[in-house]
Amino acid sequence: MIERITNGDRELALILRSAYRKDGIEFFTPDTYSQQIGYMNRPQDYVIPPHVHNPVVREVHFTKEVLFIKSGKVRVDFYDDDQNYLESHILYQGDVVLLAYGGHGFEMLEASEIIEVKQGPYAGDMDKTRFSPVSSDKIRLKE
Repeated sequence: MIERITNGDRELALILRSAYRKDGIEFFTPDTYSQQIGYMNRPQDYVIPPHVHNPVVREVHFTKEVLFIKSGKVRVDFYDDDQNYLESHILYQGDVVLLAYGGHGFEMLEASEIIEVKQGPYAGDMDKTRFSPVSSDKIRLKE
């Protein structure tokens, strides 16, 4: 239900499948990640006390994205930091993926709605380097 995509000892992405269930709370990312992803399953009448978040100076070096597949079917292709293709996975409605390091590309296998969450502000052309996708005959699907 949790899939970690790695290249050597570097985690490129984490996929949280829609079928994942656990009582309580669990965070899947290390405290060092500038984007955190967690899961909560709380019973009726459980209360999270009201709170505000304190101003904390943070330095972000890499944009991390979290994508929620609201509907559809999406293939995500993973690349290392040097733009070398590694593998692909299929994301389905309700799946969530955290993109931490390396490169990634997507193909919509069905009409899809995706909700994206990432750090801002967006840096425009400085925020990403685009490169050619893997050819379709080289796709390696991991299940």
